[in-house]
Amino acid sequence: MKLIELHILQTFPVSCLNRDDLNSPKTAIFGGVQRARVSSQCWKRAIREHAAENSARFKGERTRLIVEPLRDGLQSAGMSESDALEGARKIAESLATYDKEAFKKSGKEKVKTLYFTSPAEIETLARSFAETKDVKKAIKAVGAEILKDAADIALFGRMVANDPSLNVEGAAMFGHALSTHKADNEIDFFAAVDDLQSEDESGAGMTGTLEFNSATYYRFAALNLTMLEDAAHLGALSPDERRQVVRAFLDATLQAVPGARRNSMNAATLPDRVLGIVRTKGQPLQLVNAFEKALRPKSDLSIGEQSAERLRAEHDRMKTTWALESAEEAWMPEITAAEFLDRLTRHV
Repeated sequence: MKLIELHILQTFPVSCLNRDDLNSPKTAIFGGVQRARVSSQCWKRAIREHAAENSARFKGERTRLIVEPLRDGLQSAGMSESDALEGARKIAESLATYDKEAFKKSGKEKVKTLYFTSPAEIETLARSFAETKDVKKAIKAVGAEILKDAADIALFGRMVANDPSLNVEGAAMFGHALSTHKADNEIDFFAAVDDLQSEDESGAGMTGTLEFNSATYYRFAALNLTMLEDAAHLGALSPDERRQVVRAFLDATLQAVPGARRNSMNAATLPDRVLGIVRTKGQPLQLVNAFEKALRPKSDLSIGEQSAERLRAEHDRMKTTWALESAEEAWMPEITAAEFLDRLTRHV
């Protein structure tokens, strides 16, 4: 397996990047102490959105609302409005099960599960069905060469329970981001003033609480370059086009920040330190065990500085102990972000 690894240290101030079902920042126990946590799924969505803003290759969308786009595509292919709607429902039933109850309750055309698709796939499904009137043949017309506008499907994968032939194993791998130190959630009490309240009245218009934390996180991501080259993923792209996709993905992974409470606790930062590795064999390896023993504040070093020292020491230890080989190693901020991306993507 040829792969790229990213080992990222990133510090966030007061924030709630990823919430649980109680609206509290997510946590996890690691090394026997509580850590701040951001789930891999949360960061993956932020990365997809960031990449979509900067590359025409990232047009994939997860949605239950595929019926109307299919209907519009069928109409564009020459079918009448009523036939197009009927055909769209048939295709939707095969892809993700048409949700009749949702239509009865709200009048919305939906399927029962999220389906990861792209404009090019919708267009191909519609055109093929309009020509053949056969759902199976329409679905069979969808191949990796069609999904040139949806590199995010190749990177993040999709599972289609109704038709496993449409399954795509994601080439990108992520770990949950964990704080390098013990982290406790704190409570922010807030009060809002009623602007139209008379001057002789006292008290707030409303009060409430929000939970937050602050932390330095270790983040891990890896990309299977060998998988990206095969026909089921981005094999239909030229080497230069694949290189552009990989660069957009790496750049988004470095820069994207989950958008939770962006307006009230804007915590957007950039990574403090990043190690990028290109391997030509082996499996992706995390360096998270550098932080199994939670860091503590020191008067002479910040948590971020201590984290950087631990990361480098763990990397050196792993290389020596296991004789790990790499085709490329690059550290930021020793080099610029542009140089960092150049050095990693030249191996694509």
